[in-house]
Amino acid sequence: MTIAIFKKPNGIKRIVAAVLAAATLISVAACGSGNSASASKESLNTTKGKTTTITVGVCAGPYGDMVDKVIAPLLKDDGFKLKTKLFNDYVQPNKALASGSIQANLFQHGNYLKKFTADNNLDLTSLGQTPTLGLGIYSNKYKSIDDIEDGATVAIANDGSNLARSLGVLQQQGLVTLKGEVDATKATVNDIASNPKNLKIKTIDAAQLARSLDTVDVALVPGNYSWAADLKPADALAMEKQDDGVIEVFVVRTQDVDSDFGKAVKKLLVSQKFKDAIATSEFKDFGKPTTW
Repeated sequence: MTIAIFKKPNGIKRIVAAVLAAATLISVAACGSGNSASASKESLNTTKGKTTTITVGVCAGPYGDMVDKVIAPLLKDDGFKLKTKLFNDYVQPNKALASGSIQANLFQHGNYLKKFTADNNLDLTSLGQTPTLGLGIYSNKYKSIDDIEDGATVAIANDGSNLARSLGVLQQQGLVTLKGEVDATKATVNDIASNPKNLKIKTIDAAQLARSLDTVDVALVPGNYSWAADLKPADALAMEKQDDGVIEVFVVRTQDVDSDFGKAVKKLLVSQKFKDAIATSEFKDFGKPTTW
């Protein structure tokens, strides 16, 4: 009986010890998580005498080059070293930024940012606009807009904002007419009121548009993907007339807008030194920010 009583308390003690150990691990993990989030936020601030590295998400196209060749050198004296991380679609750069695995991105226009953050409940904010290579109408078959034949197949992006943008460009060229009451930033193929050439509109992933020129008659290709595919604006049947909503924006998490990095980028994007650097770069013929 004495032996039985002795074993039972030890069993309880072992259980209690295990519970306490688990609680300690949970507490440590929670503290570690909190410190990681704090470190991520603090990483956008500078420390005197040290360089802070910032990872900027980009997609295929000119904006990674713009970061590397223009923006990064101009931010060096502010204590920041920028490096780019390439993504192969329009979804992951914003999700990676929201999760904190990158600190900024430059790949999207303002309308896309607005719609994507609303649809995905993300807290991201633009620091300002950059020069932008507009969406172009390209074809391996036709030499002009007037050459486009009745029933031609036209490929456009399938993501909401670029789909609406593409329809707007088709309307600019008189190829379709959208319903008068539709929000131009939310238009879909169902909002086409008139299609005089009976164009067959095909929606595909934006990253595949340039490649689709071998299988469709016409493709409307966003600037970053046309640049990556070495499509020249001079060879386009037409280029979009850019408005404020389709200018590329440099984006961070909202909590980082007032960080040292956020302030430095906001100041840079409207500065004369940035304008001068662009004017002597390969991006000199891009559409200019409406804030310039």
